[in-house]
Amino acid sequence: MKELFYFLVYPGLAFAATVGGILSWFDRKVTAWVQFRKGPPFLQPLFDFLKLLLVKETIVPAKGSVYTFLLAPILSLFGASISAVLVLLPAFGINAGFSGDIIVIFYLMNIPPIAYILGAMASANPLASVGASREIKLIISYELTFILALGAIIYKAGMSLSLADIIAAQSGGVFAGSVSGILLLIALLFCAQAKLGLVPFDIAEAETEINHGSFIEYSGAPLALIYLTKYIMLFTLPAFIAVVLFGGLSVEGPQIIYSVLKVFGLVLLVTLIRNTNPRLKIKQAMRFFLLWMNLFVIIAFVLTLFGL
Repeated sequence: MKELFYFLVYPGLAFAATVGGILSWFDRKVTAWVQFRKGPPFLQPLFDFLKLLLVKETIVPAKGSVYTFLLAPILSLFGASISAVLVLLPAFGINAGFSGDIIVIFYLMNIPPIAYILGAMASANPLASVGASREIKLIISYELTFILALGAIIYKAGMSLSLADIIAAQSGGVFAGSVSGILLLIALLFCAQAKLGLVPFDIAEAETEINHGSFIEYSGAPLALIYLTKYIMLFTLPAFIAVVLFGGLSVEGPQIIYSVLKVFGLVLLVTLIRNTNPRLKIKQAMRFFLLWMNLFVIIAFVLTLFGL
């Protein structure tokens, strides 16, 4: 029963979706300010979700695999919710987690983009197939950077694969306070940007080129689940970075303010990046991760060996 509560309510589906919706509003509000607009009301993410879930019709493609098409958003939401639970439990000190949970989290965070690919291919839409192809190339690019960065963090934590141990290893000073930690922060921020499908890495959606690409055939309740997945990941990814580089999060006493500032600060950086950069071509994005971001992480790893 306790495990079900963790998954469905706190810190899982309901909690992560609520905070993610607030962060989505924050992201859109900052974007509006950058563009000298007023921006949406506070409850706009909730309105968008409910409108799709309860009002808009679900249209299923005439061709393709209907069951896979409809199952993909559910699979993506499941992966996002489980990864949120495994990140937030040790982050909030609710549960010590288990040895190797950071590796499990790495794989779980891959479920949403893989589900998007399955749904796009199942729709039998040529533009969705283009989006799926781009998503596959992006995953190949940024996941190598992501796993190398995690390897450097694991080394800094004394070769521990437990998220709780990584948090404990930062009791004497956060990893982001070192030169290597700053390089890892830059690499992980761009990986998060790509995982969230935000500019300059929104190549798989590219509204002006392939009309939302992977999601072109989605509407109604399935699209609402995709929105919900994106809300959860908008919270989970910054929370994960805060855990592995900024010593975790806390919901006790004055520390809660510091935790909120960590997450909102990271989301602010993500928002500013997407509002100050043009969309990259897929070959530019692949070169960016496979060459430059991997180089950043390798340099960070070398600096870590020298205690920097």
